[in-house]
Amino acid sequence: MEYFVQQLINGLTLGAIYGLIAIGYTMVYGIIGMINFAHGEIYMIGAFIAVISFIVLGAAGITWVPVMLMLVLIISMVFTSIYGWTIERLAYRPLRGSFRLAPLISAIGMSIFLQNYVQLVQGARVKPMPPVIQGGFVIMERADGFVVSLSYLQILIIVLTTVLMVGFTGLITRTELGRAQRACEQDKTMAGLLGVNVDRTISLTFVLGAALAAVAGVMVTMYYGVIDFFIGFLAGVKAFTAAVLGGIGSLPGAMLGGLLIGLIEAFWSAYFSIEYKDVATFAILVLVLIFRPTGLLGKPEIEKV
Repeated sequence: MEYFVQQLINGLTLGAIYGLIAIGYTMVYGIIGMINFAHGEIYMIGAFIAVISFIVLGAAGITWVPVMLMLVLIISMVFTSIYGWTIERLAYRPLRGSFRLAPLISAIGMSIFLQNYVQLVQGARVKPMPPVIQGGFVIMERADGFVVSLSYLQILIIVLTTVLMVGFTGLITRTELGRAQRACEQDKTMAGLLGVNVDRTISLTFVLGAALAAVAGVMVTMYYGVIDFFIGFLAGVKAFTAAVLGGIGSLPGAMLGGLLIGLIEAFWSAYFSIEYKDVATFAILVLVLIFRPTGLLGKPEIEKV
């Protein structure tokens, strides 16, 4: 029982990170119907910016953890938002009226470019990150000495993810930008005729998705303590899987899918072979797509005639 509870905590923490990245995928798909395959690299860049920011702030004498963490989050979100905006302008906007395969190829090319760009600028070696937030609570303890712990960092990740999820849901449902996004999702041409700035709405969607990926990058940097230029690929594929599993186009579905992916990985690694945890994840995705192609919370797409 104690081992199960520990893996549940680990799975929820990992799933929260996947969910933050998956929201970026589902927001972009919901509006322009395209998958931004460079989104994983945005998350990776956010992680590198976090490491650099921690080093610079530490050298500047800013060592109080709450202030340092807040500044690192702001810096990472600002810089990755610029990258997200640039990707939309270079890889998507010129091809928006083209056939559907063109933006997909462009996004994959941007993904490869960003990987190699970071490798050239930062080097191919892994970048270590000393622990920033330490300590936690002991929840349960077994007779043989096994301890179930909940670290302060895990609490921060889960709470921050919940707050961001609630905030973005409110943004989509209650603000002018959210109304513009929902209008563009239904019909971009009609939204433009009714006064919605479609280009600005799509750009802001990329910016918001990149900002969420930056938060995930900061959290994963502190959680694992090591990053490299290739972490965006696998995390991006899993976050995309989470978005499809939950129902791509649905924000709650993206978070639900992320949590499910995290839990599957944690429990499979704990009770079965860790080498096949990714196989188990994608096998469950295949089953969901066979029996429920729209995902767990997705809705069938209604074709307009």
